[in-house]
Order: sequence, then C-alpha cells, then structure tokens
Amino acid sequence: MKTLHSVRNRRRLRLNQEDLVMSVVMGQIAHPVGRVNPYRIGHDGVPRILPAGGGISINQRIGDRCVGLAGDHVEPGVSLHNNDREVTGSRKGNNLALITYACVGNRAQVINGPCKGQWGLVTGKHGGVDHVMVDFPTPVLKRLRIGDRIQINSVGLGLQLPDYPNITVMNCSPTLLQRWKLRLHDRGIQVPVTHTIPSALMGSGLGKNTAWRGDVDIQLFDAEIRRRCGLNRLRFGDLVAIVQSDSQFGPSFRQGRTTVGVVVHGNSTVSGHGPGVTPLLTGPAQQLQPIRLPQANLAILFDLRMLPPAKSYRPITACRNRQNISRGIVLPAPNQQTFPQRIEMD
Repeated sequence: MKTLHSVRNRRRLRLNQEDLVMSVVMGQIAHPVGRVNPYRIGHDGVPRILPAGGGISINQRIGDRCVGLAGDHVEPGVSLHNNDREVTGSRKGNNLALITYACVGNRAQVINGPCKGQWGLVTGKHGGVDHVMVDFPTPVLKRLRIGDRIQINSVGLGLQLPDYPNITVMNCSPTLLQRWKLRLHDRGIQVPVTHTIPSALMGSGLGKNTAWRGDVDIQLFDAEIRRRCGLNRLRFGDLVAIVQSDSQFGPSFRQGRTTVGVVVHGNSTVSGHGPGVTPLLTGPAQQLQPIRLPQANLAILFDLRMLPPAKSYRPITACRNRQNISRGIVLPAPNQQTFPQRIEMD
C-alpha cells in the first residue's frame, strides 16, 4: 500500500500565495441550540433525543470516528458563531463573513478567558447552523467556556493553482495544500484521500448556489454501499473524494468532475443527512485524481495527534435491538406507546 512518503511532490505546487490577503475574523464559542420538539425522527421512523452540533465537544476531536456515535451532526472540538450585530447590512452579516472567510487549515487563537493565547486549527464549516469548527488539544477543550472569543487569521479566499486553472480551490488555506503531499504531473494532480464516495450518496446541502459556506452530507443508510466504500470507518478530518460531483457553483451531480473535501461533522439518523463534507477542490476528473491513503487526515497533516486504530462502526439506526438503537436516550414520541417490533439490521 502507498504511504504519504511515496506521494511526495515531483515538483513544487505553484500557488498565487503572494496575491492573497490575510484578514482577521472572530467568533464566540456557540451554545448548542435546542428545538421546540426535542425529538429527531430517524429514517427508520424511530424518534430519538441526541446531542447535536454546537458548544464544545470535549471527547470528540479531529481523527476520531464520526459513525456510530450517540449523537446527530456532532461537531468535533469547538463550534464558533459570531452573534454580534452591525448597524449596516444583514443582521447575520458578521457570522456570514466568519463562515465565508475562515478556511480549513487557518490558525485560530483564543483571545479571552482562562485559555487566552492558546492556538487551534480551523477544521471545517457546517452549513445551515452556520458554524465554523476549530480543533484544540483536549486539555484546552476542558478549560474553554461557552462564549469565549476565538480569532482566526483567515487566508485562502482567492487561492488559485496557476498551473491548473480548471481546478477550483475553496474553503482551503495555502498551508493545507502545502502539507497535503499532492503529486503533480502534466495532466493534473493526484490527491491523497481516505475514501472515494459516489455522488449518488450525497444529500443535505445539495441545491445551494455556493459551496463556500458549509458542507454537503453523505447518506449512510445503505449497508452494502457502506461496506463497499468503507464508510463505516469514516473519521472527523478525513480527506475524501466525491466522484461525478461538481462544487464550483454549489454541489451538484456532474459526470467527468470530482470534488475533494474534508469530513467536518458526524453522522445523522435523519433522512438525507449524514457526515458532512466541506469542499476544498473541484475540477475535471482527468486533472483531479484521488489516490487512496488511510492517513489522509487533518490530524496527520497538521501533527495534531496520532490517529486511533481504525475500526468499523455501524450507524445507530442499523442496530436490531431498539433499546440499543441510540446507545443513549431513546424515548417514545408523544402519544406513542410502542415501537416497531423489528428494525432491519445490516
């Protein structure tokens, strides 16, 4: 099997880095937001109450599994949202700027509270809720507080590959491209990824006219496809390729195109949802060629931590026994006294 060492650049990857502008954006650690109805109805018809995105995930970081958790759209590390209001423009303008400017691989610094001065890494964006996720070491995560302010040195907007003008770069810092160990050749770029995913599996996030402010979800409801593509082993921070997919002006199905992105949030029980992928590169399949490397993860590229041993986990909706479906809290919906007697397992 190929290793990261075996795919070192034959020649230097040229970027327009000297043209880029570095800007400072800021967000607060966002409190989780509850719904009026606490239940989420899974694709199997079962209602569950589970933790979701927002806040500080103390025991979930980049490199950890994102499948089989007793959670729904879990965001690893810290979730940021800018709640400030300006006197001009959209009421959400500050947060829209945050989620647009922040790029995967940017450095982020805590600017108040007990962890003031600590540095972290931007690891992704979650659309809909409009969060930016930042990874910190576990001791820092344990001391951070809801509302602490984190400042990001944003650079990456306008990033281009002069030698490959048909490949679009988005949500991606120059540092990430330089650490990715891309292999260059005359026809295009070979990109290390952990998984290759059919575009037919993509769900929530389709239909938007931009891929700069969020992610698109991988549906994991088909057991055979999960097995064939190895999706039970997905981790936060995995770099993955979506084949027959174009994200230049929003995620869509398109033959002869490939999108490469990073897994940013965890699986979901809800139809059409699953682990989210923030797009980083999109272009013609002949020029953007994925190669399978198990360690193509942000944790390795940025020396954040050692990857835990790879294991296969089933989504919580795949369990036969309804008492174990969520490995957490499973309650009947209001005015519903019984569950289905049988739930199909993988």
